[in-house]
Amino acid sequence: MSALLFVLLSGFLSFQDIANGAEENAALWGKTSQTSVHSTYESKYAVDGDPTTRSETNTESDPWWTVDLLNVYRVNRVTITNRDSGYYYRINGAVLRVGNYLDLYSNTICAEIPTIPSGVTSTFNCGGMEGRFVYIHIPGNNKILALCEVGVYGYLLGNLAIGGNATQSSTYLSWFAGQAIDGNRGFNTQANTACSSTNNESNPWWRVDLNYAYIVNTVVISNITCCPERIIGAEIRIGNSLENNGNNNPICAVIPSIPADNSSKYSCGGMQGRYVNLIIPGNMKMLTLCEVEIYGEGPVVERSFVRMHFNSKADLTDPVMRDKILKQLESVLAKCGFPNATIRWSQTPKPEVIQETETRPCSTEN
Repeated sequence: MSALLFVLLSGFLSFQDIANGAEENAALWGKTSQTSVHSTYESKYAVDGDPTTRSETNTESDPWWTVDLLNVYRVNRVTITNRDSGYYYRINGAVLRVGNYLDLYSNTICAEIPTIPSGVTSTFNCGGMEGRFVYIHIPGNNKILALCEVGVYGYLLGNLAIGGNATQSSTYLSWFAGQAIDGNRGFNTQANTACSSTNNESNPWWRVDLNYAYIVNTVVISNITCCPERIIGAEIRIGNSLENNGNNNPICAVIPSIPADNSSKYSCGGMQGRYVNLIIPGNMKMLTLCEVEIYGEGPVVERSFVRMHFNSKADLTDPVMRDKILKQLESVLAKCGFPNATIRWSQTPKPEVIQETETRPCSTEN
């Protein structure tokens, strides 16, 4: 028997399958604001990682505080730490909202907060709500909103780099490659724990393996505060080859510069690839990256047509027997390194006289 088979070598994964790393507190590198500032209690003190500082509004109607996460997140939970004093009631009646709108009331309510005890951190489950903005507000007149610390935990929505595997040509001290895909843009945190960096060397490079090939539409690069010139001349390359460590793949963009503590977006027009590289050609260069975000579609499904010969007495024109053969072949492919393969018949098998047989390492027979 011989037949033409349609072989699907990879399947689609949901974002939850890809983003299986640890949650990050996205509020730490967001941008905050509030309706007013009492004394020196600015909005930023609610996301500085220090529960002994606080933000606080004046006495007013409907005071609010918000953090712009800079990207859309799937928000799983929000933590709020209340002030440790006799004024703990200033959180009473607050409403927590998550959404994508600058208008407070257009966003969805995650939780209503009757009270939080003095000095206590309470956690509110938002169940994966999608949003770029997190608002906390108190409806009513003559209210004051005070917050010691707000944490927002979840995953960047659609960032393919999350869950990838990063490597680089060398590592400067503890500036590991994986810190460039940890979801932390590094604007409000220690650079050595939030950014990656190579040593000073010739042609330094950094690479993320997305685990599957994707159609890449956009790459976002976040630059460091101290030495923004390190990104100048970096090439973004995308493809499926590991030749020259992936640095021979096609170029998406060349980065002329990125201001310190800023992110720049580069359109790649649907380039396809499993590997995304950044490389700076030249001598005595240092490549430092605070965050690399990759947005696109996929994984790309690879399709192959394979003609196979079967040494079988079974009647492969019988649909039941054909299904049985497909299950056996899928099992063999899984053992040969293709666990997600799906096989379909593209035409009904036909009897053939075979002059000689071949021994194949990944074959099966009835």
